[in-house]
Amino acid sequence: MPAAPRPTDGHPAARRFAQLDVFAHSPGAGNPLAVVVDSAGFDDAAMQAFANWTNLSETSFLLPPSQEGASYRVRIFTPRQELPFAGHPSVGSAHAALDAGLAQAVDGRLVQECAAGLLPVRVEGTGADRRIFVRAPKARQVEAPERAQDWWQVLEDLPRGDLPIALLDNGPAWWLVQLADEAAVRGMQPPQEAIARLLGASAAVGLAVFAASGEDGVDLVVRCFCPNDGIPEDPVTGSANACIAEWLRMNDALPARRYVASQGREVGRDGRVEVEVDEEDEAWIGGLTQTVVDGSLAW
Repeated sequence: MPAAPRPTDGHPAARRFAQLDVFAHSPGAGNPLAVVVDSAGFDDAAMQAFANWTNLSETSFLLPPSQEGASYRVRIFTPRQELPFAGHPSVGSAHAALDAGLAQAVDGRLVQECAAGLLPVRVEGTGADRRIFVRAPKARQVEAPERAQDWWQVLEDLPRGDLPIALLDNGPAWWLVQLADEAAVRGMQPPQEAIARLLGASAAVGLAVFAASGEDGVDLVVRCFCPNDGIPEDPVTGSANACIAEWLRMNDALPARRYVASQGREVGRDGRVEVEVDEEDEAWIGGLTQTVVDGSLAW
């Protein structure tokens, strides 16, 4: 008896699709990302609807570049909004673009076009050892709106480290709070309602807490909370880690020019973000990516 045809065989809307784990040493670790490889013809509403359907922290859509010098174009959506930049979708989208043959690295370099502009991408190694790094947009410290003061108490009550609380923006805006130690980060019970109100009052995407780590091979431990995007805790967050790197640099507190951050263990993902602050004081974030699903999509 012949095999039944796949539901997408001959379907005019069939598109290449991948699901990846980013900042992951193996499938099931890191942060999952859905990538629609062939996104031409998807309008804003379709992209947002599909990102809501995947219910992942982000879904990315690959498109032909529209700016000279770009290797490919990507649009990034949470279940509720489009982001100008996000770290794990940038790293994962480069991985998918390379694997699909949409882009080829030249001397280990790509250029990503996204709403935040043209961002350089670096490719190190090959095969299972390939690491992809993206240079994050330069983070800037911003002043919190007065209306955010009503919810400031959620930060003041945390067991804090030496650095002041800050709001930094590198596309999305992040509240950054250094906690006293690794145990404080690992054991934190986030007050989600208060965090949501703080984020809403300050137009920030999330709250990131961090501290030095005593674990071998890990320099920093990080957790990120984004309840207003339907993400109580994000598994692994590139943009937040880039903001943290910039805040540490601004305060002469970097553990090293290249270091490793652990994030996601509390939600069963145990990711690793490799962070580099280069000689021009630009933050790069990267690591390993695993392809988990490679198939087609009808939408």
